Amino acid sequence: MAGAPLVLAILVAAVGVAAAERGGGKLRQGYYEQSCPRAEQIVKDYVERQIPLEPSVAATLIRTHFHDCFVRGCDASVLLNATTGGGEAEKDAAPNLTLRGFDFLDRVKALVEQECPGVVSCADVLALASRDAVGVIGGPFWRVPTGRRDGRMSIKQEALDQLPAPTMNFTDLLASFRAKGLGVADLVWLSGAHTIGISHCNSFSERLYNFTGRSAPGDADPSLDAEYAANLRRTNCTTRTDNTTVVEMDPGSFLTFDLSYYHGLLKYQGLFQSDAALITDEAARADVESVAKGPPEVFFQVFARSMMRMGMIEVKTGGDGEIRRHCAVVNN
Repeated sequence: MAGAPLVLAILVAAVGVAAAERGGGKLRQGYYEQSCPRAEQIVKDYVERQIPLEPSVAATLIRTHFHDCFVRGCDASVLLNATTGGGEAEKDAAPNLTLRGFDFLDRVKALVEQECPGVVSCADVLALASRDAVGVIGGPFWRVPTGRRDGRMSIKQEALDQLPAPTMNFTDLLASFRAKGLGVADLVWLSGAHTIGISHCNSFSERLYNFTGRSAPGDADPSLDAEYAANLRRTNCTTRTDNTTVVEMDPGSFLTFDLSYYHGLLKYQGLFQSDAALITDEAARADVESVAKGPPEVFFQVFARSMMRMGMIEVKTGGDGEIRRHCAVVNN
């Protein structure tokens, strides 16, 4: 029946969230109720004041949370600076060079530290701020169990090895997600975060200028809508080597959390190869088609569930890790 793949995905997601909650160690709702009762409200209040002034930060917070969880788990290791003699950190890896919002997170963390020194982790601040920022721009709400601890290590090469690349095909994308305990549905729904935000031309310029490696005129990815590709070459990414110009991930709607990203995929207007890959797999395409036909509330529901699952990847709890006082450096 129409919509059956999506109904199945919702049921599977519900089971998956329950499993993730069982595997989330000591994470729980209201973890700071006794130790720092106002922690979540402090984060929420700051986000609600600031995101209307800088709405593009919502996308970078979601991306930062994703990039954090996919390397060493959700432990705020992506926020750490490189240390003298300790090698380069995750934020020095090419996929993370365009992350923003570190100052935003530092300001939130400082407010929480002022209230409750040494109690609330940077990993939890990032998870909460990401959720709250999406809500401010009209996206869904999801529960964020807390109690994560912060990691003490951050290694550039691990980010290079473990973060899904925008040039990946479906097989490689799914392998990357499965390595983190996620599945096809999570891949489809979390990719929906591309409904907000921007990208630099060098993340997809090969699709426009050198897809087969011939560097010949017209050597564009045939899976990309020809008119859309021509417009990108003409008005945005005018040269193959442009690494400064930015493009809306979801043209005309990049500050609105909605279904237009999925509508664009079905018109062959996904910006990345990894976006286009979602409609090359039968099950993934069925989910895309189903959600694109439905009300936004259905997308919100499945996106929220996948965000909950992602937020529990390889979390540190109990005596593991530490509670950093400053997110960019380990204690001591």
